[in-house]
Amino acid sequence: MRIHSWFILFAAAAWPCLAQTTAPTPTAELPKDPRAVFDLARPLYDFSDPALKPWHLKASYQIYDEKGASTMKGTFEYWWASPKLWRVRWTHPDAEHNEWHTADGKIAELATGGNLNYYEYRLRSALLEPLPKPGDLDPDKFWLKREEIKLNPNASVGFPCIEVMPHMNWKTSDVSLGLFPTYCFDPSQPVLRFQSSLGNLSIQYSRFGKTQNHILAQEVLFQEHTRKILTAQVDQINAIASTNEALTPSADAKTRTPDVPPSGKGKKVVAPGEMLGKLLSKVQPVYPGDAEHAHITGTVVLKAIIGRDGQVHELNVLSAPWPSLAASALQAVSQWRYKPYMINGDPADIETTVNVVYEINH
Repeated sequence: MRIHSWFILFAAAAWPCLAQTTAPTPTAELPKDPRAVFDLARPLYDFSDPALKPWHLKASYQIYDEKGASTMKGTFEYWWASPKLWRVRWTHPDAEHNEWHTADGKIAELATGGNLNYYEYRLRSALLEPLPKPGDLDPDKFWLKREEIKLNPNASVGFPCIEVMPHMNWKTSDVSLGLFPTYCFDPSQPVLRFQSSLGNLSIQYSRFGKTQNHILAQEVLFQEHTRKILTAQVDQINAIASTNEALTPSADAKTRTPDVPPSGKGKKVVAPGEMLGKLLSKVQPVYPGDAEHAHITGTVVLKAIIGRDGQVHELNVLSAPWPSLAASALQAVSQWRYKPYMINGDPADIETTVNVVYEINH
């Protein structure tokens, strides 16, 4: 299985970014227990903390084409007054999307122009919710595997990288780093430097600072494999009043409840059979030698995010009979291409599941 070496190459491509850091005060050393690392980091990244004073963030971002040329520039803004009262806005030359979360628990939306790019929408969570949620670390459901990775061969210490693995009929020693969502921290402080999922996507963070004793990366880089797809930098952070007019929805905004999917930028969940009919090109998975030799068969079930461009942007393993089968399925499906899914005549980002069946035919 080549996941471990693939992950190191994948992460090392970001080394210049990771090396440039203005970080908070370092600790002597991060805990060895991976859960303790997340416990130490989570309060520093909790931007729903009721103790925070109202604030506003403004960031600029750029989106790049397959040749690395900038194709679009935009602005991301976030206003926060309390865990229930906040607003987010994305603007670029072709569109503007606003979302207000109001004190009565409702959401108001106002959008003009085209839909958001999938990575534009991911920018909010990348900046303000970069860590896995506590439920995603439930010890009854997930294992955490920690490994030190030296992205620079001349480094004296490695980055503590933690892989979040759902419980399956495997030993953690059977799993190579990078097969499941992985989070890499600074060696001496609870600062997230890099996260990845094998379905192409990685996010790197640099130029850290503190706002109200919370950690905020000033620069963010999204990559698919080693191709830059979005960069963002924080331009402004300032205090605001809880009565700031920006927190009041526009009169023409449409209101919905949180259990209703957002329009224009949310991911529609599509049945596997429907997306199978839109498959344009398929890379056949290779049956791993160890699994074939052991006569291990079965189905790998993957959760996939397929973009409006028809490419697979994220993949996560939901279930698999064996680690090398999961790795084989991830590496193959990440290269599949689909006819874009259309909603109201426009291509849309969707979420679906992909089943990859492994059988031994003699």
